[in-house]
Amino acid sequence: MTQERWRRLTEWPLAGVAALFLLVYAWQIIADLSGPAAVITETVIGITWLVFVVDYLVNLALARQRWRWFSRHLLDLAIVVLPMLRPLRLLRLVTLLSILNRTAGSAFRGRVVIYVAGASALLVFVASLAVLDAERGAPGSSIETFGDALWWAFVTITTVGYGDYFPVTVEGRLIAVGLMLGGIALLGVVTATIASWIVEKVAHREDDDAAATRRDLQALSAQIAHLQATLDAQGPASSPRAP
Repeated sequence: MTQERWRRLTEWPLAGVAALFLLVYAWQIIADLSGPAAVITETVIGITWLVFVVDYLVNLALARQRWRWFSRHLLDLAIVVLPMLRPLRLLRLVTLLSILNRTAGSAFRGRVVIYVAGASALLVFVASLAVLDAERGAPGSSIETFGDALWWAFVTITTVGYGDYFPVTVEGRLIAVGLMLGGIALLGVVTATIASWIVEKVAHREDDDAAATRRDLQALSAQIAHLQATLDAQGPASSPRAP
């Protein structure tokens, strides 16, 4: 089996595993589980981690140039080796973004719009979960509910920064840095997409105007040619005969 075939076969199953992880992790954080329910969610999260470990090892084994593949897929390695750091578990959701980007549509701008919308919603949601996980119960923390965390994530990703909710832990602040950088990047993509749309509209208008000008010139040239032909035909007939 080739690596490309393996990737095609596992693309959607991995996306399903990542979605399952997101649901279980969200349930664990929002409900603040304890006891048997917490054990169940940790077990499911551990299974999803094993699935990503197996996928990484198989891809590495099937790669023709293993060292080159390894150096170009450090994010996949991070997804595998950072499972014990709870906020960084959310790196597994990069799989969902990858699937979304590949299936967003055939038009480039359509892919960008769908990708940015999906990435923004996913980034806000997972950042809310991660910061709530890091901040809840910490001394001096103002983020104690999922609603607080969601509001903080929206304010942070848009770079508004009201300051009514803010992280106090090291993990929470690292999450905030990542969210701010992600928000700036997404806003840059949105701005570039709008700019490209405007440029395209202007270019289409210029092309339409140029085409209309060419049609007018062709019609004028045809009229001049017809007039010249008429004059040439009438020239000998209208000229005076020699005595």
